[in-house]
Amino acid sequence: MYADDKVAQDLGMEIAGIAPGRAVLRMTLTPAMVNGHGIAHGGYLFLLADSAFAYACNTHGDVTVAASADVVFVAPARAGDVLEATAVERTRYGRSGVYDVTVRRVPDGDVIAEFRGGSRSRRERVLDEAAEPPGGASAEPSR
Repeated sequence: MYADDKVAQDLGMEIAGIAPGRAVLRMTLTPAMVNGHGIAHGGYLFLLADSAFAYACNTHGDVTVAASADVVFVAPARAGDVLEATAVERTRYGRSGVYDVTVRRVPDGDVIAEFRGGSRSRRERVLDEAAEPPGGASAEPSR
């Protein structure tokens, strides 16, 4: 997923950890990411949290997208701050799920934002590049 995620790559997001139902992403705030008050633009905080949410909810092999999302901005962050977003699955039911993401400043651990996302899995599987596609090597993945 990261190989095709040009937004995460262009913004310098790094995957710090992945496990079933969990993901940790890091990003350093650049001067271009702050608003006229000199603090992080909320859109970039949301984007980091949303990206961690996306990686966490796609760890089960199904193509999964956001169905809802909400963010609470807790404290300001500034250019040069390294932020870490930790996404944790709270529950999955049917094709839906609920995930919480905490965005913290590294290394002091101050909470910058809290995010909750609702996911919905589509009826297709993520192609496991290590496995042979169904129907043999010549089969095209459904996307």
